[in-house]
Amino acid sequence: MIEKQAIGNTEQNEDETKADLVKLEGGDAVLNAEDPGQLDGHGAVQPTRLYKRRWMIVLLFSSYSLCNSFQWIQYGIINNIFMKFYSVDAFTIDWMSMIYMLTYIPFIFPVTWLLDKKGLRVIALVATALNCAGTWIKVASVKPNLFAVTFLGQFCCSFAQVFSLGMPSMIASVWFGSEEVSTACSIGVFGSQLGIAIGFLVPPILVPNVDDMDELAHHISIMFYITAAVATLLFILVVCVFQERPTLPPTQAQATARSIPPEQYSYTASVLRLLRNRSFILLLITYGLNVGCFYAVGTLLNRIIIEHYPGEEVNAGRIGLTIVIAGMVGSLICGIWLDKTKTYKQTTLAVYFMSLVGMIVFAATLSLGHLWVVFITAGVLGFFMTGYLPLGFEFAVELTYPESEGTSSGLLNCSAQVFGIIFTISQGKIIDRFGTLAGNIFLCVFLLIGTVMTGLIKSDLRRQKANMLAKAAAAKQMSGEDYGTTTLISNPQTPPSQA
Repeated sequence: MIEKQAIGNTEQNEDETKADLVKLEGGDAVLNAEDPGQLDGHGAVQPTRLYKRRWMIVLLFSSYSLCNSFQWIQYGIINNIFMKFYSVDAFTIDWMSMIYMLTYIPFIFPVTWLLDKKGLRVIALVATALNCAGTWIKVASVKPNLFAVTFLGQFCCSFAQVFSLGMPSMIASVWFGSEEVSTACSIGVFGSQLGIAIGFLVPPILVPNVDDMDELAHHISIMFYITAAVATLLFILVVCVFQERPTLPPTQAQATARSIPPEQYSYTASVLRLLRNRSFILLLITYGLNVGCFYAVGTLLNRIIIEHYPGEEVNAGRIGLTIVIAGMVGSLICGIWLDKTKTYKQTTLAVYFMSLVGMIVFAATLSLGHLWVVFITAGVLGFFMTGYLPLGFEFAVELTYPESEGTSSGLLNCSAQVFGIIFTISQGKIIDRFGTLAGNIFLCVFLLIGTVMTGLIKSDLRRQKANMLAKAAAAKQMSGEDYGTTTLISNPQTPPSQA
């Protein structure tokens, strides 16, 4: 599956060459004279092109990610209703959300290995198939004595998430040009966030808190059937439409990656290199702290709101919706900002600090007795806390280039799941014993630690340095100053070494 396409030499027909180079992106290539295998057989810059289909691919991914993420929170946001229907305690229902986090941890390494070996299409097919199966299992679980069946369905959906959570940065790199990768990654994350938003909003509307168990079963069944129908449609679309990668790569980095023989790549060695990269390890911890806090707030939001505003299940869902919608706006703004400015560390640090501020303000205003104030403070919290998600992905790709985007994203998500479980269980116990204020202060402490650690990350933007080298080489070749018959870089400069 190795594709090597190149511009041979300058004696080729110039018009044909320009047609192939539909849009030359300097991309992320590391063009090193000492490693001619990174170029084509003649040492020339390779042809790149951006395809319109890339938008269909990222939107389809966002759609099935949306369907899966919706189910993460559909039990937790009406925690009290499912407790009554299945006759279980609050902690058991919390596990319906935490199973998404727990499943991710043991399976992320084999799944990212499979992503590197088999590519995006296989992973997309497995993800949508598992998600579809999980939804239909839930349809069969709408009886008070079948909690184990609904848990099995939720487990299938959580397993599907392992195959999709780390894909946004991979799709962005494989399909999009170097000036739009951060925006594309934000769109990929956007789908997951929108799914969580719908998960906060729709279940309280579809499943009212009624006492008649037959009527309650009917409402739950409607929600499960709608979810199953959407999941089935998305599975069919992925089978018919989702494509592995474009014919021509979008950037020089992808052209280079395609030219590397599979036997020269070691997944284990790649993971070990990442774990020796000090800046990446700091980001790994800080990303886990931030996103883990978000998972805890999302999972326990019903309990947090109901304690201060009894009977407001629907508004608890709307507050969750506000958090995520604000975060979606934050994600898109941050993605566009990164594509324009490339200020990865500065933006990440600023957003992290504002997440801390948002959490403090949210915790301080919960007990004021005014729901409209909670809506506002929750929106501020969401804008920065969930807006941070694509920043972490893209900053990781910069710090770890040329390692696989799927591997770095998978490790980040693994960290988030670990901290998410710890924070959800801990905050839940603190809320039960000391109240919601103490639980929220607990999260604020860890966001403060994460902010300080983010400031310690060295801004080693390897992909951007490689990008500038590739663009300079391409400009020389296209202007006729360098015919590319020997090397593109004659000086002894080499890209930053792997830490």
